[in-house]
Amino acid sequence: MKVNGFKIKPYADLRGADLTHKELEGVNLSGADLHGANLAGANLTGADLSGADLSKANLEGARLTGAYMCFADLTRAKMIGAILTVANLSGADLSKANLTNAILQGAIVTVADLTRADLSGADLSGADLSGADLTKARLWQTDLTDTYLRLTDLTKAELINADLSGAILIDADLTGANLTGANLTRAIMPDGSIHN
Repeated sequence: MKVNGFKIKPYADLRGADLTHKELEGVNLSGADLHGANLAGANLTGADLSGADLSKANLEGARLTGAYMCFADLTRAKMIGAILTVANLSGADLSKANLTNAILQGAIVTVADLTRADLSGADLSGADLSGADLTKARLWQTDLTDTYLRLTDLTKAELINADLSGAILIDADLTGANLTGANLTRAIMPDGSIHN
């Protein structure tokens, strides 16, 4: 498949490509180099982006429902308002990524690196973030209801006004985390106790 003169295929070199608002549903871009590519508003529903380099890519408002993004490099990616419902981001590097107001309902984000990522206003309800590193992540007013956070590193994370009701925090590290105004109703705390 060719889009804007770029060949869309696994391991393709798409550095800096402009794929704004393109229909790329179900494409296989595993291992592709999309560093700095503009994918704002693109439809990547069900796409295979496993192992792809999406560092500094613009994915603002992109539709990535059910996308397979395991071990993708999303360092400093701009993902504001992106739709990642039930996407698989296991082992992905999302350090310093901007996921403000992104929708990650039911997403699998296990063992992912989210250090210093901005998830303010994001919807992570029902997501699995077990073993993820959220050190110094910004989670202001983030919806974490019924989220699985077992063994998650939340050291110095900013959980201001976050909704953690029903979240499972067993063995999570909350050292230095800011929980000001956070809702922990029915949350299972790191020691296994249930917060009232």
